[in-house]
Amino acid sequence: MTAEGAHARHRLDDVIHAPVRFSIVAALSKVESAEFAAVRDAVELSDSVLSKQAAQLEAAGYVKIRKGYVGKRPRTWLSLTSQGRTAFRNHLAALRDIAAG
Repeated sequence: MTAEGAHARHRLDDVIHAPVRFSIVAALSKVESAEFAAVRDAVELSDSVLSKQAAQLEAAGYVKIRKGYVGKRPRTWLSLTSQGRTAFRNHLAALRDIAAG
């Protein structure tokens, strides 16, 4: 099967398509970066689930995880990479094409 004429579902990104990862990427697409706790609360996840899913997104090159301190307290920030933003846009376009029939 060639790419031309292929059903839009073939353009869905398997990494982003999982509901939890899709929710994380969608939340990060609206900001430059976000603190781990803010993403956790926005997407309604436990720390361990967000950590595991963010690591998978990082391994795919879609998310950058940065650790640092605010005062003496450790903090973690998440942000989409340019590759992640492109993948999210392409995934959304495929979903729209599927919905359009």
